[in-house]
Amino acid sequence: MEFIQQNIFLVATAVLSGTLLLVLSLRRPGGARGVTPTQATMLINRENGQLIDIREPNEYVSGHLVDSRNIPAGSLAERVGELEALKDSPVILVCQSGARSSVACGTLAKLGFSRVHTLEGGIAAWAEAGLPLKKGARR
Repeated sequence: MEFIQQNIFLVATAVLSGTLLLVLSLRRPGGARGVTPTQATMLINRENGQLIDIREPNEYVSGHLVDSRNIPAGSLAERVGELEALKDSPVILVCQSGARSSVACGTLAKLGFSRVHTLEGGIAAWAEAGLPLKKGARR
């Protein structure tokens, strides 16, 4: 007890640091719906997961995941009818870093999509993992 009283700032810093680490590990971007590039690959191969790239068309053309469909985030709500058949299938949303897709993931979940995920780290994490990207026209 005497140690704590003499080093109150040190103890408070340690407690605060530990609390922040715990909170950040529990609430990472994408929350429980986030998948790593490896997990995304398994969803695609084992459960026919569908990739939806929500970046703008010019970003998509510069490099995208093979077999991904481009539906920009700004038009996702109005084009949700195109995805209606996928409501109970794994859908993986992709953006550059994972931030936009995390928000879009929540939007689709509210619209009744039960298995929607976001690619943690986005295209950047996919490329960093050494996985293939395709350049060219959008699908």
